[in-house]
Amino acid sequence: MCDSVVIVRPGEPVWLAKNSDRVPDEVQLVDWVPAAVHPAGAELRCTHLTIPQVPRTHAMILSRPRWMWGCEMGINAAGVAVANEAVFTRVPVAERGLTGMDLQRLALERAATAAEAVEVILALLASHAQGGGMGGGLRYHSSFIVADGDEAWILETAGELWALQKVRGVRSISNALTIDADFDRIHPHAYTIARDHGWCRSAEDFSFARAFGSRFYGLMSGARPRASCTAGIGELLADSGVVGLPGMATLLRDHGGGEPATGWRMRMPCAHGSYLPTRTAGQTTASMIARLSPDGPKAWMTGTSAPCLSVFKPVVFGGDCLAELPAAADEPEDVSLWWRHERLHRATILDYERRRRTFEGERAALEAAIWDAAAVDVTACRELWARHHAALPEWTTRALAVGRAGRRPFTRFWAKKAREAGLGRRRRA
Repeated sequence: MCDSVVIVRPGEPVWLAKNSDRVPDEVQLVDWVPAAVHPAGAELRCTHLTIPQVPRTHAMILSRPRWMWGCEMGINAAGVAVANEAVFTRVPVAERGLTGMDLQRLALERAATAAEAVEVILALLASHAQGGGMGGGLRYHSSFIVADGDEAWILETAGELWALQKVRGVRSISNALTIDADFDRIHPHAYTIARDHGWCRSAEDFSFARAFGSRFYGLMSGARPRASCTAGIGELLADSGVVGLPGMATLLRDHGGGEPATGWRMRMPCAHGSYLPTRTAGQTTASMIARLSPDGPKAWMTGTSAPCLSVFKPVVFGGDCLAELPAAADEPEDVSLWWRHERLHRATILDYERRRRTFEGERAALEAAIWDAAAVDVTACRELWARHHAALPEWTTRALAVGRAGRRPFTRFWAKKAREAGLGRRRRA
């Protein structure tokens, strides 16, 4: 489950933000991929398929699950940013194919504008099935936000079928199709297929979302409440004229007026996994904010789970900002940024409010100092990421020194996760 929002205002930068929600133990990496020239006839191995490579590809910064070729979100040096959502539809998902994450990485490496990126995805949908395993035992189709400094598009798919809508103002997507009859373009056979299957009665009755979306999975995933939450905050930011990095970070950290344990469905953009079957794939394992404008793209990523406890740090195209940090393993350890932060998250969530207060002041001060940093090159970027990495063990120690694990199923679930991450029982204060 994921949440993405984009804000497009005339004469202003375009802002795109996403929380990538996956299963709690799935490491997500921040990758820098340089521009490249490829020989004629070269092939490219994606997550499940091998396809022809193009002659030239753009430099990219990606956030992706460690095991996956495709990306959950990313930005390229030309100033195109993408984010996708799992959507569950009435159209069968292919056993093997390009995943939605593959499609958006391919769009980033091949397109210099948002419009070009949309065309890349549409061409790939026409020539390759969309499918294959996508983690957590799930297979699904995807919706996308594709943006650059001038415009943004919502692209929603059901197998090879698609609908496209230009963004005007604030637009949020979650885990359900949202484009009704208000599309700007649509697959030429979408209406005929919907009519032939009895999913609409007439052209006047046709809605892409209603015809092809799964109401059951949309309900179980809490898609509409989460999309309403992010859109509402985005509209407040746009109306107040204070769209920017702090506001977009606040949006991604929102708990929907509740606490991490609230609800049997995931109703908040800042997602924390649970024992509940409707929330087992609902952990925010990475987050991104992108600012797109003619003066060049900028992006900030957490490189960690739980944005409410993390730090948004800049990434740059001159080199790998995480090159000097230990690489994350599949299993829990205490050396990589992702797992160090996940240990902090698992300790804190057992008594969220009290334990969070032990380090929140320092976390906020560190983030503010990072955001106030002057123009960031690769060397400075590495130092900023290293500062967050170095702070995590002390924050975890402080969190464990106060509070106690609750006895509710939610905290029992996280107590087990904490033990798996090497956080044994501590003295309760």
